[in-house]
Amino acid sequence: MATHTVINPATEQAVTDVPVSTVEQTDAAIERAARAQVSWRAIAPGDRARLLRRFAETVDQHADELAALETAEAGHPVGAAQWEAGQVRDVLMYYSAAPERLSGRQIPVPGGLDVTFKEPVGVVGLIVPWNFPMPILSWGLAPALAAGCTVVAKPAELTPLTALRIAELALAAGIPDGVFQVVPGKGSVVGQRLVDHPAVRKIAFTGSSEVGRQVMAGCAEHVKRLTLELGGKSANIVFADADLDRAAATAPSAVFDNAGQDCCARSRILVEATALDKFMALLEPAVQAILVGDPSRADTEMGPLISAAQREHVASYVPDGAPVAIRGSAPGGPGFWYPPTVLAPVPTDSPAYTEEIFGPVVTVTPFSDEADAIAMANDTPYGLSGSIWTSNVGRAIRVARGVETGNLSVNSHSSVRYWTPFGGFKQSGLGRELGPDAVDAFTDVKNVFIATD
Repeated sequence: MATHTVINPATEQAVTDVPVSTVEQTDAAIERAARAQVSWRAIAPGDRARLLRRFAETVDQHADELAALETAEAGHPVGAAQWEAGQVRDVLMYYSAAPERLSGRQIPVPGGLDVTFKEPVGVVGLIVPWNFPMPILSWGLAPALAAGCTVVAKPAELTPLTALRIAELALAAGIPDGVFQVVPGKGSVVGQRLVDHPAVRKIAFTGSSEVGRQVMAGCAEHVKRLTLELGGKSANIVFADADLDRAAATAPSAVFDNAGQDCCARSRILVEATALDKFMALLEPAVQAILVGDPSRADTEMGPLISAAQREHVASYVPDGAPVAIRGSAPGGPGFWYPPTVLAPVPTDSPAYTEEIFGPVVTVTPFSDEADAIAMANDTPYGLSGSIWTSNVGRAIRVARGVETGNLSVNSHSSVRYWTPFGGFKQSGLGRELGPDAVDAFTDVKNVFIATD
């Protein structure tokens, strides 16, 4: 059996070997999921809710183990990895309330009674990326299970370990066999088969816009339901009337969290020209204070990039002679390290300004006024997240309405809260994950008219 070696990106040492699934094995998993879905959807809503709560509790009992796996396979600082394990627990617990609240409607009509039902779509294929393996798995898994669907998940080749362990914990918690399966392997094999197989009724994909377009085209063959969460090139807009100390102090975490490997990264900082010099002076110590190093240490703030190829990709945006305004530190020796880097001034047609780097590189660019800031923020094919810093409430609302993006924070940098919808505009995706309505994305509405005349 072919295997893939999982590499610790902080040490470049092998963690373990994971079997690489074939098309036939993927088909077998899909067939098991289709059989299991018949009985899973028939489980009473209260009982399905209890199973999801038990699943959440089991994850919580193994949170430290899951965090250690995430640190080993993805290089996430242990504090961040513990938060991610906690989010899996919390998302499962949040959607455990959904089965008993998955209500249809009674619609007034002449001549009878009209009611609607929210029916589970069936087997769901989750294609999960390597940058946040645990949380993003849970964002699709929990509402799909709550809706009565079964799930076949393909983790990224680089980071399969937490998904495999969470599937084991699901069985231990009493989730029936076949309801949630993890099939590791190549995207071109396992992922493509999930897209192509007619028994898979929905795909939830998180990844690059390029691959997302291919997934979308494949789903069209079967008119397959689809949720896409794709790339981003988000703006952090700082007005001169903002709390500049706070804006500068928090800007590094908004782009360098997870070593910049975040589709929500605010990788373009747009600063009102009159405040640019002061902002840059405040930003420099904040960037240089970021502790980059051993992700197993509790005080580490930024770990390595996921692979040597990713490091090479990121470095290509900072060639010799690039306008490096601020550079932090990173360890030498083994590991796929790259220092936090600020580029300024950068032309607005520079690849570093226009393309998703997916690494710890950010550009700083001045703008003249409110209209200019909105135009610059929108001058991108993406629209996933962003931040607005201002003390003017009216301006905050005007700019928030004007920026074409799915998730915005005012005087903060939060993008993802499991209580609220998450997703993108333009080429950043289709549909919404999380929030109270996410379960609806895993259902189809059935209308039933009952004649009374």
